[in-house]
Amino acid sequence: MSALAHNYKRKNISFSKGKGSFLISNTGKKYLDFVQGIAVNSLGHSNKFLIKAINKQANKVWHVSNAFKIPEGEKLAKKIVKRTFADSVIFQNSGAEATEAAIKVARRYFYSIGKPKKNRIICIKNSFHGRTLAAIHASGSKKMTEGFGPKIPGFDHFEFGNHKKLKKLINKNTAAIMIETVMGEGGIKVIPNWCIKSIREICNKKGILLILDEVQCGIGRSGKFFAFEYAKVKPDIVPIAKGIGGGFPIGAVLMTKKVAKSMTPGTHGSTFGGNPLAMAVGSAVLDQINNNLLKNVNKMSKYFISNLNILKKKYPKIIKDVRGLGLLIGLQLFHDQTKFIKKLMNNNLLTIRAAENVVRILPPLNVKKSEIDLALKIIDDVCKKYK
Repeated sequence: MSALAHNYKRKNISFSKGKGSFLISNTGKKYLDFVQGIAVNSLGHSNKFLIKAINKQANKVWHVSNAFKIPEGEKLAKKIVKRTFADSVIFQNSGAEATEAAIKVARRYFYSIGKPKKNRIICIKNSFHGRTLAAIHASGSKKMTEGFGPKIPGFDHFEFGNHKKLKKLINKNTAAIMIETVMGEGGIKVIPNWCIKSIREICNKKGILLILDEVQCGIGRSGKFFAFEYAKVKPDIVPIAKGIGGGFPIGAVLMTKKVAKSMTPGTHGSTFGGNPLAMAVGSAVLDQINNNLLKNVNKMSKYFISNLNILKKKYPKIIKDVRGLGLLIGLQLFHDQTKFIKKLMNNNLLTIRAAENVVRILPPLNVKKSEIDLALKIIDDVCKKYK
């Protein structure tokens, strides 16, 4: 019997090694990994650039306190600021910590300008912002909050796409609107560009902040560095994680100068956040997320989604919809996806579930056409025999 708690429903499979888009199980079976740690291994398994970076830093220093300057963190922060809207970065260890920090930054900003009661945040109902107490209540999911009372106050919710309700929720105590640019756990639902632009305009008009959660869809996965770039807007706060570490735990909250000024010494901290080892890996990842890689994301995405739509027409009673942006792809089925995912795994393709009967497909950003062809063949074979 495992000594681990049973808070995960784990599949009865484990892996001994991985390379690129593939994993090898402890029994020697080779799998095409289109989960990649849930959009975490942005450059695949055992990436040579990341191995070199982590080995080099491991021979220097792993961890020091944030009571001291950390040059590796300064370096990575400068790279992020140079490539994004942000003026300042606070490093964390995960996406949940990054969204927690984003919530704190929004509330602290209004406190710092003499408006402490302006502290409520509007989110989409049944979204996903992490598993901490504040994050699950921000998500507005009854399932996620069940058994974790009392309710954490300060969050209001509107249904996906209901702008009329969103506008009604805004009052004198509203500090920010926080949404995922692409809802990952919620079923790979892409927020339309017009919608993001409209929300940015609402925030400007009402004098509130815009937080765009790019923990899953950011760092090149959408085909741009950030998914919100398609809408050509500038947010105030953006939490990131997953892909920035390429498999190593890194999170961060990105901020404009206006809001960052409120985060004075003592307002927030993280023991491991911004440690030299993580920062060295993150820096190596960013060096690889270049124009050529983004071109590959867009090229492979177009090819993959186009062929998945062909399979949708071929199997109209199985595949309901093909969703996504870049290499954050969802295959919505007419029936529960659990059995389908299991059959894919039995045929050596690893995928993962999302809401609304969606099979989530998350290849590494440097995926090859031959690997997508293999995935398409497996999906086709499973559909052909599916009952």
